This record gives sequence, C-alpha cells and structure tokens, in this order.
Amino acid sequence: MARVEDGRPYAWGQLYAALLTIRGLAAAGRVEPVSVQQLDRAAGNPRNICWQLLGEAGHQAFLARERGGTVADAAVVVMADAVGLVPAQRVSRDGLNKDEAREFRQGYEARLAAYRKAWEGLVG
Repeated sequence: MARVEDGRPYAWGQLYAALLTIRGLAAAGRVEPVSVQQLDRAAGNPRNICWQLLGEAGHQAFLARERGGTVADAAVVVMADAVGLVPAQRVSRDGLNKDEAREFRQGYEARLAAYRKAWEGLVG
C-alpha cells in the first residue's frame, strides 16, 4: 500500500507550509498556523495558490534574512525546502478531492511540526 507521505497532495501541503513559513518569517519573525478555512481554500487549488506564494517568496526570504539571527538562519533552510518541494513535473491545475485534501492538510501539518521542532519559539 502506498504511503500518504509519498503522494502529490501531501507534497503540496508541505510546499504550502514552507511558503507560508517564509511569509511569516519575513512579516513578523515568527509563524502561526493557518485556519482550517485557509487550508481548505489552498487544497481547492494548490497549484495556483503555491504559484502565487512562490512569486512572493524571494522578496520575503530577503526580508527574513535582514532580520538576522535565528530568523535569518531559518529562512535559508525553509527557502531551500520550498524549492525542493516544487514538483519536478508538469502539474495539474485541478483542485483536490476530499481524500487528497486530507492528505494536503497532513503534509502541511507535518512540515509545520518539523519547523516548530527545529525553531521552537518561531513557529506557533
């Protein structure tokens, strides 16, 4: 049986978490989890949501690096993660079904938990 962690929706959720982490580090020097409604919206169109966030990520990484210290260090790791999480294949523009949306949320939660463990105090 295939592992959820190996699937496309899970990877999208992880990418979404990385991109929102960059945004949070740039804006406030810390990251708060998004609402269930925001997760559902992103799961409805993960490619386009992540595409938009990727367009902002470079500028946000720059701002996070300017904060210095642990925030700057975290920004380097998270930005590298984001680049590695972009699928290396043509990606469907379709939304996710109910099961895929659940996997998306699991990916998001797993990535955020990893960042929380790595940078306690920066990630809520």
